[in-house]
Amino acid sequence: LGCVPDQLVFTSGGTESNNWAIIGAALRCRELNPDKNHIVTSAVEHPSVDEVCKFMQKELGFEVTFVPVDSTGMIDVQAFEQSLSDRTSLVTVMHANNETGTIQPIARLADIAKAKGDILVHTDAAQTLGKIPCNVDDLKVDLLSVCSHKFYGPKGIGALYIRPGVHLKKFMHGAGHERGWRAGTENVLEMIGLSVALESAYNNLEQNRKHLEATRSIIHEKLIEALGADNVHLNGHPTERLPSTLNVSLRRSAADPWAVANKVLADIGEQVCASAGSACHSGSVSISPVLQAMQVPQDIALGALRLSTGKYLTERDAATAADFVIAVIQNAPNQTKC
Repeated sequence: LGCVPDQLVFTSGGTESNNWAIIGAALRCRELNPDKNHIVTSAVEHPSVDEVCKFMQKELGFEVTFVPVDSTGMIDVQAFEQSLSDRTSLVTVMHANNETGTIQPIARLADIAKAKGDILVHTDAAQTLGKIPCNVDDLKVDLLSVCSHKFYGPKGIGALYIRPGVHLKKFMHGAGHERGWRAGTENVLEMIGLSVALESAYNNLEQNRKHLEATRSIIHEKLIEALGADNVHLNGHPTERLPSTLNVSLRRSAADPWAVANKVLADIGEQVCASAGSACHSGSVSISPVLQAMQVPQDIALGALRLSTGKYLTERDAATAADFVIAVIQNAPNQTKC
């Protein structure tokens, strides 16, 4: 991470880290200056950030700006800059999106925020650690959330990086664990597991990145080869995205409607593990808030299928997974009905 041990506090996971970073920073800033009552975030955050910001807005009286994104999921930098004011205390924008993989320009946003004044910058790096470089000084952040199981560490453990000089309101009250920052008996076994997993991930970062990108590309390219480029719609940025994440909407041909993802998943069964960000149930439609923010048309959004590769997935596995998906799309016309 590019930091020293006493700049990290262990938590129960990414959700706690995000909660503490946002609530702790915003409350502390408002305590020091009551005019500092404004938080800026993006419209495509993980629920552990989005729901916290809405809580701050509804329950604690903070003003929150949800900055829009473009059709690739990239934040509108101009709108971001215009949203900042003398009242802004905190910016919280994820490093990469959990649904589309789009990577946000965190260092650029941090430069803009710092040029505006005394504004803290937090990023949720749950999706990027172990996949791409993630150095706190390169990103220019004051707070960074870590989630262990995203890089093959144990579940139920995470961490929060806190830059020297940054002070947060306590989130967990009790005894003086973690140098008085966070009360609660330390989960030493999982702390060690997180440390070893992250060390392993970074010792093999470039090798793992190339492997993730290669297996993701195999799936994407086979889908395009079988169905045609016009029938494979990429949801996310074409280049600035995680090497492991592929979010696509599919159809059999240009004459066919887009396949409904949760119907496709039902036909794939246990052959391929995938997820649908949107769904239709008994005539009602639920569109992913991320795809809504990207203004993806409803029929394409309902077809959004997320396929993520991992370091244990072989190239043969990736090709087989693509073949299963292709077979379902080509042979099951009923997948187009919600």
